[in-house]
Order: sequence, then C-alpha cells, then structure tokens
Amino acid sequence: MSLKIDSKLKARFPDLTASIFHIKDVKIQKRDPELEKFKVKLMKQVREEYDIDSVKDQPIFRAYRNFFWRVGIDPTKNRPAAEALIRRILGGRTIPCINTLVDAYNLASIKSRIALATFDADKLEGDLLMRFAEEGEQFLGIGMEKPLILKGGEIVVSDNEKLIAVYPYRDADNTKVTEETENVTIVVCGATGISEETLENASQVALEYITRFCDGENPK
Repeated sequence: MSLKIDSKLKARFPDLTASIFHIKDVKIQKRDPELEKFKVKLMKQVREEYDIDSVKDQPIFRAYRNFFWRVGIDPTKNRPAAEALIRRILGGRTIPCINTLVDAYNLASIKSRIALATFDADKLEGDLLMRFAEEGEQFLGIGMEKPLILKGGEIVVSDNEKLIAVYPYRDADNTKVTEETENVTIVVCGATGISEETLENASQVALEYITRFCDGENPK
C-alpha cells in the first residue's frame, strides 16, 4: 500500500509531503500501567518545555497553522493535533486514554510535534490518495453523530472505496483503531514548510512508541 498526492493538489502545494508506514501483529489493550507512567513523564517534559502563550509560535505548529488557513480551516478552532494535545497538558488536563495504540501515537505526536493519522489496515482497500474533496462527498469522522457534507476543495485522504480522513485533523470512524485491530497503517502528516527529514523523525518516534507498548513489527 502506498500514499499518493493528486497532481492538482501537488500543483497548488508543490512542497507538500506526507509519508506512510505499516505495523503488523499489534496487540492493543485498553490500558497499560507502563504506558501510563510514560505519559506522566512526557507530560512533565511538556510543562518544562512549553508555555501556553508561546506554543503557537513553535515553527512546526506555525507551519501547520499557516497551512490550515490556506485550505480554509481555522486553526484557532481546529488546532493542529500535537499543539492541541500540548495545550491540553498545559491547561492542567491529562492525555486522553483511548487504547494503548492510540495513546502511544498521541505521545509520539506530542514528542515529534507532527500530526499522525492511524488506521486499521485491514479495513483499507488499495492504495491511499490525498486529493481535493468533491462537492457533496460525505465523511463520518470519529465521534461524529452524522456525516459531514463536504463543500468541495477540502483536502481528504481516500482509499479505493471511501474517504478515510479530512487532512490533516480528522479521521474516519469506520477505519479507526480499536482493541480488535491487528494491523495498522500510519500516515505522517506534513504541511508546507515542514521538511521530509522532520516527517522521517516522527515516523521513527511513532514506530518506537507503538512497538514498545503494543508489540508488532514494521514490514520492510
């Protein structure tokens, strides 16, 4: 499975990059004591490294924010994923406990500052395509009660049959990772102004954290 960027999208954002990798045979639990200890440690690091007033000016978050504005997303309402998690910590709240794999990649997003989208690989069909949405396409995201009717022009990711994400901030409900998931596909979400080297570093952090707490292996 590969991720391709549509030519029309590439023409508008020539330096837009994203990458993809896979982990098979993961073992996902609701909760893991060692992961909870690691959360506490990382949250302490966040409070030492960031403050609530200047977090938006971190260069990677600024790149995402600028990209959001260009594609019609208000980043003050839909914040870049890692920034939102860091703001949550700085506001005195803990990181959500979803399951060990989702929690692990959220921690990797915080550490790398890069948005990560993770899908149940066995629910995907064929290769993935990042493209502009067509008017009237429907998208049901995680936690949504009814589908969103897209206006057209939003950036989305689809497989051969369906939309799986509104890029880079909302994933589809029907391909979400659960405790029954055995194989996952991770999209490392770039934006204009974010280097491929930065995305590669995020991939390595995510692979390390996920396999540390959920086992599994990255097929070469």
